[in-house]
Amino acid sequence: MSAQESSTYQGKAGRLCLDFANTVGWHASDHPEEKLRSYSDLIDWAQGIGLLAKPEAQRLRRDAEANPDSAERVLRRAIRLREAMYRIFVSVSNEKPPAEADLDELNQALARISNGAGIAKTAQGFDWAWKVDRTAMDLPIGAAALSAAELLVSADRDRVGQCADERGCGWLFLDTSKNRSRRWCDSKDCGNRERQHRYYERTRGRE
Repeated sequence: MSAQESSTYQGKAGRLCLDFANTVGWHASDHPEEKLRSYSDLIDWAQGIGLLAKPEAQRLRRDAEANPDSAERVLRRAIRLREAMYRIFVSVSNEKPPAEADLDELNQALARISNGAGIAKTAQGFDWAWKVDRTAMDLPIGAAALSAAELLVSADRDRVGQCADERGCGWLFLDTSKNRSRRWCDSKDCGNRERQHRYYERTRGRE
C-alpha cells in the first residue's frame, strides 16, 4: 500500500484494490449484484472509502455532467478493470497464475493513470509514491490499479483470501490472522449464516 493510500484508505477488505473488486454483491454466484451502475456510483464509492475528498468528488461530478460520454467510457473501463482485478486476485488466492489478458487490462490502466513513481518518506521509513493526475476522471480506477500493482509485488499477496460462503459471496479480503485461518468476509455475516446452517443440520439429525 502506498503512503498516499495508507493515509486516506477507510475500506473493509484490507486493500483499496480488494474493496474495488468487491463492488459487486455475490460476485461468485450466478446472480451478481452490480453496485457501480453510473459514474456517480463510482465517485460515491471512492469518496466513501476515503480515496476522494469532498471537493475532489464534487469537481469530478461536475466534469462528468459536462462530459457524460467521457464519464460513461470511464465507467466501462472501471467495470472491465474491476472484473480483471477480481479474477487476478481469485487466482492468487487459489495459488494459480492469473490470465495474461487480465494482467494486460491492469497494465493498461496503470499506463493510463500514472506518469512515474518515486520514493517518499513515511512514518515507517520509505515507500513508493506514484505520480497521479488527481484531476483525471479516471482517478478512482487508476488508484485502484496502483493499489493492485503494489499488492501483487508484495509478500502480502499470499494473504489474499476469498469468502468461503457456498452461496457465492465471493468477497475478497486480506487475511491478517496469524495462521491465515480467516474464511469469511465477515464473521457476523456469512460466517454467522454458516454457523446457523451447521447448527440446523446438527439439530435436524436429532429429530
